[in-house]
Amino acid sequence: MPDQAAAAAIAQEDSRSALAPLRQPVFRMLWLTWMAANTSMWMNDVAAAWLMTSLAPSPLWVALVQTAATLPVFLLGLPSGALADILDRRRYFMATQLWVAAVAAVVCVTVMMGWINPPLLLALTCFNGVGLAMRWPVFAAIVPELVPRSQLPAALALNGVAMNTSRIVGPLVAGAIIAGAGSAWVFVLNATLSLAAAFVIMRWRREHKESPLGRERLASAMRVGVQFVWQSSRMRAVLLRIALFFLHSTALLALLPLVARALPGGAAGTFTVLLASMGVGAIIGALLIVRIRSVVPMQTLLLGGTALQATGAVVVAFAPNVYVAVPAMFAAGFAWITVANSLTVSAQMVLPDWVRARGMSIYQMALMGSTAAGAALWGQIATWTTIHSSLAIAAASSVVLMAVAQRVVVDLGIEEDLTPSRVFKVPQAEAPPQAGRIQALIEYRIDPARTAEFLQLMQESRRSRMRQGALDWQLLRDLYDPGRFVEQITDESWTEHLRRFDRVTAADVQLRERKLAFHIGEEPPLVTRFLIER
Repeated sequence: MPDQAAAAAIAQEDSRSALAPLRQPVFRMLWLTWMAANTSMWMNDVAAAWLMTSLAPSPLWVALVQTAATLPVFLLGLPSGALADILDRRRYFMATQLWVAAVAAVVCVTVMMGWINPPLLLALTCFNGVGLAMRWPVFAAIVPELVPRSQLPAALALNGVAMNTSRIVGPLVAGAIIAGAGSAWVFVLNATLSLAAAFVIMRWRREHKESPLGRERLASAMRVGVQFVWQSSRMRAVLLRIALFFLHSTALLALLPLVARALPGGAAGTFTVLLASMGVGAIIGALLIVRIRSVVPMQTLLLGGTALQATGAVVVAFAPNVYVAVPAMFAAGFAWITVANSLTVSAQMVLPDWVRARGMSIYQMALMGSTAAGAALWGQIATWTTIHSSLAIAAASSVVLMAVAQRVVVDLGIEEDLTPSRVFKVPQAEAPPQAGRIQALIEYRIDPARTAEFLQLMQESRRSRMRQGALDWQLLRDLYDPGRFVEQITDESWTEHLRRFDRVTAADVQLRERKLAFHIGEEPPLVTRFLIER
């Protein structure tokens, strides 16, 4: 017994270690690949933003570089997430790196030939953003496969370390290359790193298991992903918070090239130092986030992190020199990773594996869509007023709106057991219909005195059925027999009806037991299925 207790204590401590996931060889390999991929992304964004300050130094044009980089993620996030759920994730991940390498090669040629101009730079930055839109959901879905659930917060924090290490390395390398050889060679290195990452992913021997029911159709997979998120109150709360945070926090990054230029002696090196300072703060925050989350309540952490990031942005805006701006950027980076990691962990904990890439793609869409909108918004406000005023307004409104969101949309933090379950008996049909919608009817007989309780529970049943992919759900009550209710579920097809049985979790099984506790008939609830004739 003492040995078992000691082993349990060691396992618990290991789950709290920020570096524990790196002991998993596959996670370590893909984590290094992810770092390389993000380094190339930061190199591209820094080179593009700095190049734009020479081509068109207007605050709006410079801010639009951030919009062009992130808008594709908003537009393509959902189909990308659906593809990552229905295709071989290894091959899909590899294809994203090849796309980024190809775009970097095109950018390199246009810069070297002198063909580049502001609209073309924005267009090519947008194409590079397509690669990010494809890459992020599939990697987000892969991570939970690689580590135990207890290590997931640490693994996601390490992803933040990778992103922010690349935030330091990428700008430093890009700045050195821009100063020494020119912007075109940044894009050459970007292409090289992306090809190297694709080669590493190709070596990963992941077994892709096809569903016996075949692949989902893209349109249907997208619909189910949206339904799952919409029917999950926790996901809706997470999406609101991440959108509010990034709508405002992006002001600092979008306008940072102009802030750097305005500082005494401001140049490419100043911009790089400020970005690197933010990256260091984010890395320190990522290494401490597991312990911070264990002692600070979620609501307090989100509001406090938002306030700290806003304070850092204001200090940077009015800093008289780089020595004041650097610690403020460090604080902003620390706060940024604290809020972003906490919300990412919350989203991952809500999503079962079968819909994980779609759910995380919608999360990504909220994040990147608000980033793209925020960059354009604060860039325009800076054009109307000043850069300093724009950052101050963004900082103040971020704290106010996050405080309002905390009060209006409450995340109760109740985690469901998402363990897959095979308890429900899969229906059989001698001649399965090849087309047409399926309607399942489940008849309950309850005590009329408990109607109100039953109706409340059936709302949970509705959310569960819709999350699994049902097209429609209704609850019918017999006008002449107040104790007779019929649950009516409509599915897109017989195949999609069967898919819902593959998606049943332990929480769904518990929900069924709670519904059965209301049933007072001598036989179990009667289940009948119909094909809806056209």
